[in-house]
Amino acid sequence: MQIVLLIIAILLIIIVLLQSGKAEPASQIISGGSMDLFSKRKERGSELVISRITLILGFAFFIISLIMEFV
Repeated sequence: MQIVLLIIAILLIIIVLLQSGKAEPASQIISGGSMDLFSKRKERGSELVISRITLILGFAFFIISLIMEFV
């Protein structure tokens, strides 16, 4: 069970690093650039796939961690 958790953790780290940043650069925030930080953005294509894989891996990590805690 610990090996599965380790593999999921490594995959989760890799997939999070593959995601593109959605926040504005700090220079635009400080200088008062466009304030579309909280605007709705649609994820399409590979972004959507990566986002769903991240969600699934995160959920699996959480569930396996809970199972290991109580067993």
